[in-house]
Amino acid sequence: MFTTRPELAGTHGMVASTHWLASATGMAVLEDGGNAFDAAVAAGFVLQIAEPHLCGPAGQVPGIFVTATDRTPRVLAGQGVSPAAATPEYFADLGLDLIPGSGLLPATVPGAWDGWLLLLRDHGTKSLRDVLGYAISYARNGIPLVSRVGDTIRAVQDLFTEHWPTSAALWLPEGKPAEGLHRNPALADTWERLVAEAESVSGREAQIDAGRRAWSQGFVADAIEAFSRKAFRDDSGRDHAGLLTGEDIAGWEATYEDALQVDFGGWGLVKMGAWTQGPALLQQARLLDGLRDELSYVDGIPTERTVHLAVEAAKLAFADREAWYGDSPDVPVELLISREYAETRRALITDEASAELRPGGPSPRLPAILEKLRGLESGSGATGEPTVGPLGETRGDTVHIDVVDAAGNMISVTPSGGWLQSSPTIPELGFCLDSRGQMFWLEQGLPNSLAPRKRPRITLSPSMGLRDGEPVLAFGTPGGDQQDQWQLCFWLAHTLGGLNLQESIDSPAWHTTAFPSSFYPRSWTPRELVVESRLGQSTMDALAARGHDVVDAGPWSLGRLSAVSRTGGVLRAAANARGMQGYAAGR
Repeated sequence: MFTTRPELAGTHGMVASTHWLASATGMAVLEDGGNAFDAAVAAGFVLQIAEPHLCGPAGQVPGIFVTATDRTPRVLAGQGVSPAAATPEYFADLGLDLIPGSGLLPATVPGAWDGWLLLLRDHGTKSLRDVLGYAISYARNGIPLVSRVGDTIRAVQDLFTEHWPTSAALWLPEGKPAEGLHRNPALADTWERLVAEAESVSGREAQIDAGRRAWSQGFVADAIEAFSRKAFRDDSGRDHAGLLTGEDIAGWEATYEDALQVDFGGWGLVKMGAWTQGPALLQQARLLDGLRDELSYVDGIPTERTVHLAVEAAKLAFADREAWYGDSPDVPVELLISREYAETRRALITDEASAELRPGGPSPRLPAILEKLRGLESGSGATGEPTVGPLGETRGDTVHIDVVDAAGNMISVTPSGGWLQSSPTIPELGFCLDSRGQMFWLEQGLPNSLAPRKRPRITLSPSMGLRDGEPVLAFGTPGGDQQDQWQLCFWLAHTLGGLNLQESIDSPAWHTTAFPSSFYPRSWTPRELVVESRLGQSTMDALAARGHDVVDAGPWSLGRLSAVSRTGGVLRAAANARGMQGYAAGR
């Protein structure tokens, strides 16, 4: 864990992310006089190159941030909407009861470019060329690929070869999965053209807005629309064209929103709204706050009782997610995160593992298809890396960045989507579209039912912590549905177990798959509990005796957390040791 004092001369800030090159990029920007937002944007673009199996240029960028002058947490809403033509009737005519998890049909309006540029314009200090130059250089000159990229390509090699030739051309050079130093000159050209069009006007903010238009109303949108009219194989086993149009892309912009906050004595926890799964962490924390006397850590390891209670709280919170969360105006989110509601729900937690999906609130409704999906192979992506099927379906994905600077600007952001296996590469752009639309339900009348120009309920879920009302902590993790379970592990270890940032990340983690996955084919396994073996055999045996179906994921396997903090005049950062890829840096 890195620590520095902002009052010391030359102190710039802290960056923690899921890849060392992104963290190094962020620090380079800070040392060049940029602030936390400049650093986050530059690091985010580098991650599109460094972890292309986990995020891409046409993905999403949701974040939570505070500025040095405004300590009220705000949300960066960089998730695009569904196409205007994405109606339930359209999918019914195709004979589909779930939206495929790969191909062109599940694509939503790309949100990452506009989200990053909105943040840069309003809260950064650098030019578009300044922050994008690092990623352009890596795309042009090459970036060393981590082994998981090759593993992902091998999983979909036949799909690329037989059905997605444009992806094969980029990711299977000479017929073999890309490895070592990899170049993407088409993407470098796309970024260079966007910067050039931005620089056709004068002034930093005007240039950034010109860059936004060059994407949403220019050559990028035109290329996306033309490519979307072609049919490609997806994980339904059939070929389908996409639905995105230039009009869809031009009609959407990233925005800011109010954050949700729950207080627990001296601590406060901040999340995004119910169009994400973020409130589920607030609900879990509320439930466990009334059981804090039963939660404990011994030598940095949670007790069996702690894990059991946390898992049962997760089941209740995620049952509510399935019944209530979505991009809908009538989600009773204030009720769901209230102290009074938690007290009624807490009574459902017993000494035995529940096998039921039990939402609360007034007249909850679950998707009718759920029973059909029970017990299917969940493919939960235990390490936070994607579990990828042969037709490109992906479960558990994403990257994460946390930055704090000496002035107090702080951001937690979880970019995702548009990963290399989600859909065929658009050759003239050098990237592919996202597949986030798979998170909608086709059944109507649910908060997360598909409708035109609507955001899917996403798993992406950055976090911020407050101490006596002051923002002091930014943290998060990749991992799909597991994000707000692994973050609960971190939160409990830090706020109740008294562990520092690195110790909290390193503490043994767990998660359950006892609720429907957000990823195709939306499976769930009611009593399954995945744990790191460092919990200890006696703890795992005791959990099994309570009725949990315990899966030993190995000693270091769950989560890819990172965190930064600013407390008492000291900056700190920590990153995930699992996979030997995450990195924290500061000076």
